[in-house]
Order: sequence, then structure tokens, then C-alpha cells
Amino acid sequence: MKPEKVVVLRNVHETAVVHPSARLGKDVQIGPYAVIGENVLIDDGTKIGAHVVIDGWTSIGKNCVIFPGASIGAEPQDLKFAGEKSYVFIGDNTRIRECATVNRATGEGEETRIGNDCLMMAYTHVAHNCIVGNNVIMSNAATLAGHVIVEDRAVIGGLTGIHQFVKVGRNAMIGGASKVVQDVVPYTIVDGHPAKVSGLNSVGISRAGIAIESRRNIKKAYKLLYRSSLSLTQAIALIEQEVDSCNEVEHLLRFLRNAERGICRGRKETSE
Repeated sequence: MKPEKVVVLRNVHETAVVHPSARLGKDVQIGPYAVIGENVLIDDGTKIGAHVVIDGWTSIGKNCVIFPGASIGAEPQDLKFAGEKSYVFIGDNTRIRECATVNRATGEGEETRIGNDCLMMAYTHVAHNCIVGNNVIMSNAATLAGHVIVEDRAVIGGLTGIHQFVKVGRNAMIGGASKVVQDVVPYTIVDGHPAKVSGLNSVGISRAGIAIESRRNIKKAYKLLYRSSLSLTQAIALIEQEVDSCNEVEHLLRFLRNAERGICRGRKETSE
């Protein structure tokens, strides 16, 4: 005897609560007991799992998947917040796993933003006013405090805590259970409590498709920064003089010049 065919009559489950003013794109799916607020926009093809709550002025891009129990767009956990209108923007093809939280910003008209093709694993937290780039991976229970910036293709290990206003550079990797209180230089690996640099993220750089000559320049800049016993200002000047210019090195120099919290330093015993 063949099993009875199941016919799906609509994409919004009958137990979901969707505000009439919420805007849903084509083929959006809303799971059981999800709650979608008045000012929410969900673009084409996105799937919202069971018991997800999306509130505030939140926009979610195309073909995202929000897994059960996640909370997106709730008020920030910030004593300065006074009920002002602020935003959450999430790009296309991003996956937000179970019980993750993304808070809207503090400050009138301010925003919290997550880019395209990101993976935010279970219990991750993105606090108010954070800016997360494209292709970022946050492993289970990694957390960003307020105003953190994470550049493209960074990988943040599980159970890691990142201090407010810290910047994490592109193609950087942070080991699990790390405490990050200073800026993480692009293309590096950091780990520890507090986090220290342990080397270049050579695998991540290669996977990003960076040209071999640019990789050589990155490595040379890294050695000048971490192996020369120079101050940050001196290292910047020497990199400008001795390392051939390329997009990656110019980005590294801009990052270093704007490292207001200082940078994660290296371990004396580290060798490359």
C-alpha cells in the first residue's frame, strides 16, 4: 500500500503569528509557532524555522535559513537603549542556527548588519551595532559584544568572546574558547586567554584565492610586524618601505593604522 501523499497548502504554518504589515517575498516559508513582527521584511526563498522570533525593523535577504529558536531584531542588551528606531540587516544565503541571537542597534537610525553567505552556528550572539562581513563563520556559542566589526571570511571558534569595539580582520581565524580584547590582524591565527597571534592563516588565505605573489607579500609583512621587535608605528613604516604594494597589503596597512584598541600581539616562542 502506497503512503498517502502529503499536500502543502501554504508556506506559513497555521500556528505562526505573522503581523499583517510584515512583508514576505516569494516562496518564503514560516514554521510552526514562529512570530514575525510588524516591521519585518523577509526576501524570496528564505526559510524561517519553528519558534523563531523576528522583531523590530529587520530585513532578511534571499535564500536564508533561520533555524528553530533563533531571535532576530530584539532590543539590544544595552542600558543606553531608550526605545529608538534602529535596524537589523541580514544579507543573502546566510544560515543562522538554533537559538542564535542578533540584536538591533543602539542609537536612532543605527544598524546591526550581517553580510552574505555567513554561517552563525547554534547559540551565537551578535550584539548591537555589530557589522559582520561576507562568508563569516561563527562557531557554536561564539559571541560578539557591541560595536564589533568582523571582516570578510573570518572564522571565529566556538565559545569565543570578543570585547566591544574590537575589529577582526579579513581571513583571520580565532581559536575556540579565546578571549579577544584587542584587534585581530587580517590573515592571522589567534588563540588563547587573552588571545595571542600564533601564525598566519595560510590555509584560509589559499582558500580565498589570493594570488601567490600577494601571499608572499602578506608573509613578509607579517614577519616585519611580529618578528622584528618594532613598535606598531615602526612596523607600519617598514612595511610601507620594504613590502611590494598589493590590495592585500594595502588593506593590512589600513587596518593597522586604525587599530584603536591595539592589536593582538604574538607569542615569543612562536615560529613561522
